[in-house]
Amino acid sequence: MNDNFDRAPGAGRTRNLPPSPGFAGGGGGGEADAKTTFFNQREPLRQPRTSPPFTENNVSATSDMVSGDCRRQNKPQQSANANNTPVSRGFNDVDSLVKSSKLSASAPEFVPCGINTYEDPACYDDSERYYGEATLADMVTDFLGHLSSSPGSFESDIDYITAVLNDWVTTEELLKELVELIYTQSTAIPNFSYTGARLCNYLSHHLNISPPNGNFRQLLLQRCRKEYEQRDAAVRGDLETQKKFHSFVLFLGELYLHLEIKSGKGPPKRADILLTGLKDLMTSLFSNPVDANLICAVKLLKLTGSVLDDAWKESGKPHMEELIRRIETILLDATCSRDVRQMLLKLVELRSSDWGRVRAAAAASNATPENDPNYFMNEPTFYTEDGTPFTAADPEYAEKYQEILDRQDYFSDTYGENGNDEYDFDDEMEPEIEEAFENFCLESERKRQQ
Repeated sequence: MNDNFDRAPGAGRTRNLPPSPGFAGGGGGGEADAKTTFFNQREPLRQPRTSPPFTENNVSATSDMVSGDCRRQNKPQQSANANNTPVSRGFNDVDSLVKSSKLSASAPEFVPCGINTYEDPACYDDSERYYGEATLADMVTDFLGHLSSSPGSFESDIDYITAVLNDWVTTEELLKELVELIYTQSTAIPNFSYTGARLCNYLSHHLNISPPNGNFRQLLLQRCRKEYEQRDAAVRGDLETQKKFHSFVLFLGELYLHLEIKSGKGPPKRADILLTGLKDLMTSLFSNPVDANLICAVKLLKLTGSVLDDAWKESGKPHMEELIRRIETILLDATCSRDVRQMLLKLVELRSSDWGRVRAAAAASNATPENDPNYFMNEPTFYTEDGTPFTAADPEYAEKYQEILDRQDYFSDTYGENGNDEYDFDDEMEPEIEEAFENFCLESERKRQQ
């Protein structure tokens, strides 16, 4: 084997690279010169699109770094002992930092320098949740929302609600705010006017505060008077204005039925001032006989008609007759819709029947179809073959009713009480049938033996 054989991998092999345009010669120059010339021919690197902001400190630091690099390139390399920092010097630096530090390991929290701590005095932390301070408006809104969704709990919750309001409402300003909140919610929440009127009556007797400028009931009536004075403009306003006014009218009707004024003599009485106000409100509604105003008037009269009629009759005032005549005139002249016209006709009919009331109910033994309108109420209604109703008021009802009962008794005896039970016949047979059955059995036995 040749002594000059090189065992290193790839030894003795040469790679013939193609001549590069950056080389000075076609490949005859040295390899180091070729590499230097090749990298020198590459285009320079582009500048970054964004450059960091330079400050004076950065510029000075950069200049120091450049000058330091130049000095390090010019200076000979120093010994390793000169570059190493003594261990004792490091411990001394740590001790000095600990002694001069104002930090404490027992501090409740760490706050970096430059951060201002701020705490909202109106909020407090409770189970990692922040709640603002409760206000009278929020509390009253919650109470009214609860009564609106659960009106049946009024009797059981009203004492607690009143106790809380007595603790909160301690000034005249808060009392006025309470009146405004209850009035607004009673006229804004659908179907809440009844419960709102009951709440107003209870609070008028059980709120402790009574300022010299007016108690709860007086402030409430003053608030209602503001809407009452705008009645003529409201009935001719836009749809939204009319809607708010109609809610006020129905709330005032409920308030008249439930608001009681106690006196030292006799039982509580209704507020007579509301009686006059309701009459004026209905007059304003009929002055502009559009469908919305007429529907509101019908609702108000169905709600309070009997009570208003009795009160006006006791005082000798013909206000109800005037309103009925006004309705009849509207039926003849006004161009209201067919449904509203039917509502007005039903209202006139209701008033002619004394608002559907029965003054004196007849005794059970003396009840007749003439003196008791509920005489035929519990009697069943039948239908003829052509579908005509057949009630106890018909002359032939008694005879046909007895015939139907007899027929039911017959079918009950035959098919059972429910009509689907089979009749239970006797097991005994007549003599002829029994003899024929025996002959049949003997004949069948004789044929079987053959």
